[in-house]
Amino acid sequence: MTVDDEIYLKPLEKDDAIHIFETINTQRKYMQEWLPFVPYTRELYDSLQYVDYVLNMPDEYKEEVYTILYHNEFCGIIGLKPVDWNNMRSEFGYWLSQPFQGKGIVTRCVQRLLHYAFNDLKINRIQIKCAVGNVRSSNIPKRLGFTFEGIEREGERYNDQRYFDIEVYSLLQREFLSKG
Repeated sequence: MTVDDEIYLKPLEKDDAIHIFETINTQRKYMQEWLPFVPYTRELYDSLQYVDYVLNMPDEYKEEVYTILYHNEFCGIIGLKPVDWNNMRSEFGYWLSQPFQGKGIVTRCVQRLLHYAFNDLKINRIQIKCAVGNVRSSNIPKRLGFTFEGIEREGERYNDQRYFDIEVYSLLQREFLSKG
């Protein structure tokens, strides 16, 4: 899925496990500040297990996960969580390698997936959740006109020992389409 002339979203494939693991392993300290799975990603096998899990989910629970390629180089992951078709809603999740921060990559990827979710899938509501204090992540929904709905207290567990409060943002199809 082309985002623009610099960015391409490629559906997750088994071969992506090596890029995922190498990125996590070489940036462990940076990434584990906000990503609860980093401490559990100790070897390539762990990333292979993750990719297999995503690729072999039953259709009703399937996530659409994409690798983010910036100038054809792996730099992160973005995905659309399983769609709640009864309520026509879903959630985006993403992470980006540290050297690629500050280039607007995730913002552009989210914009592209919003077009896909609202125009092609006809979803009514998209939400993004970010840990309180993760300013880089929370700036994305703010920049794209999402509404801040509140704090999900202790909404995500990290390292089996602590919980983070989570900021919840949403955007509705009619809001997105009214912006043209």
